[in-house]
Amino acid sequence: MSTKRTLYLIIYTLFISNAFSQNLTLKIEGGNEMETKIIDSLGYTKKFPNYLSIATEVDSLQKRLFKIGYIENSFSKIEKVTDSIFTTTFNLHKKYEYIHVYYNNKTISNEIIEKVSSQVNETYFVLNFQEIENSLDYINSEIANKGFPFSKLKLDKISIVNDFIKAELVIDSVNNKRVINKIVLNGYNKFPRSYLKHFLKIKKGNTFNIDKIKRKTQALNNLPFVNQIKDPEVLFTKDSTTLYLYLEKLKSNNFDGFLGFGTNEETNKLEFDGYLNLNLTNNLNYGESLSIIYKSDENDQRTFEVNLTLPYLFNSPLGTELELNIFRKDSTFSITNQTANLFYQINPKQKVFIGINSVQSSNLLENPTLLNTQDYTATFYNTKYEVISRSDFSYLFPVNFQLTFEGGTGKRKTYLTEENQYSLDINTFKIFNLNKSNSIFLKLIASSLISESYLENELRRFGGINSIRGFEENSIFASLHSTLITEYRYQFSNNLYLHSIVDAAYFENKLDNTKEKLFGFGFGFGLLTKSGLLKFNYANGKRENQKFKFSDSKIHLSLVAFF
Repeated sequence: MSTKRTLYLIIYTLFISNAFSQNLTLKIEGGNEMETKIIDSLGYTKKFPNYLSIATEVDSLQKRLFKIGYIENSFSKIEKVTDSIFTTTFNLHKKYEYIHVYYNNKTISNEIIEKVSSQVNETYFVLNFQEIENSLDYINSEIANKGFPFSKLKLDKISIVNDFIKAELVIDSVNNKRVINKIVLNGYNKFPRSYLKHFLKIKKGNTFNIDKIKRKTQALNNLPFVNQIKDPEVLFTKDSTTLYLYLEKLKSNNFDGFLGFGTNEETNKLEFDGYLNLNLTNNLNYGESLSIIYKSDENDQRTFEVNLTLPYLFNSPLGTELELNIFRKDSTFSITNQTANLFYQINPKQKVFIGINSVQSSNLLENPTLLNTQDYTATFYNTKYEVISRSDFSYLFPVNFQLTFEGGTGKRKTYLTEENQYSLDINTFKIFNLNKSNSIFLKLIASSLISESYLENELRRFGGINSIRGFEENSIFASLHSTLITEYRYQFSNNLYLHSIVDAAYFENKLDNTKEKLFGFGFGFGLLTKSGLLKFNYANGKRENQKFKFSDSKIHLSLVAFF
């Protein structure tokens, strides 16, 4: 084919396409001026490429009029005014505001109906005409959540009676009620089944409700050792319903340690302190956790602590927490603290505990010079409440909120006296996320021992990286203390953040009638590396009436390794 003939063919094709793709205009009027305004307020498309799309738009407009109550509306034949203009007229007639829906209260409960209608009696309920579709969708979803996922409903026998419309609600549940017959775990098939039953509260025989199941499985985000890969799925057969959960096991063990150093005020020598913290979680696929802590500080104090948590004993909703704590202060005294708690998981975030705490302390001095340090034993009966809310997919800040509140009553015995005592401990923190990069961290630690008299070796000990920073570890003894820890955090990326340190504390020591305020200032950063989370803190601590000294500053390094 010659070039000239090809050019003619292209021009001809473009001309024909343009001729047949001209825009057609539709104009719709009402039976009167008011009806025209109503139609215009609904809005409709006015430009079309062909006649078929015009007819489709007219049908669509009629359906919209049906939905808002003009169920008797009709339109005239679509007339061609010119080659490109078409017109039709709608007669809206009467608008119906309400519909009376008759139902069988044995097949659907009034509780569901009352969620969509404020006028309900034993045989019918009233709906606003414009809310019919949304109301029926809600009713159908509620029926499905009752174990009938294939239910269908419709309005039948629709008729006009005086000023309202009445209809009959017909429900077809299709099959018998569905319950969960089998649960299949994919990805992590050794996930502890006790957590399905008591933590998620999903078990065989439960009424099938996919929305409720999805909400429950979101609670898996509050467990450190498992992750949900994707939403649950379900397989229906004629006689059974199988639920599939998609999980993966996470690395939840961690090893935490820090090294601290500073200048001794008396000797002006550099001194070191630090601790090791090993946490083993779910290694037996039971959901258990084992924590071992060893701490040594510059005051020649040693702490050894073991904590074992066993959830859902014998597949029951109850678990146990066992703890052993041994503290030794140079050659002055030692304290052995044993705790046994029984706990109940209220929901995925909350637990309540009851337990017993046994304390035995020994004076290690052969010729005691501290009159207030004595051998004693004590027994406390405790109750505790705990809330933990984890962050979604945050390795730097895995927990967003935590609260532990514990109270106890007990009795202390020495070789001369016997005395009733009370204890109260609060430990809570919260991260307030201002935006993606900025957040504020607030932590409150408070503790009190209430007694008629006090011994040096039973007082609360605080100070250091886990309480008020800038002070030596466990260097402050108090009968009552409260500490507010604050950080402004700026997150540069998913693995690096910088933060401020502004801490304040108040404590009382009723042995020497001391009341004092403490402050800690500094900065730090956290870096997530392949080895773990590295934290650096530089803090300077000062007492209320003490001058600021750089020589009193403390540097703390810690590394949390996950494995």
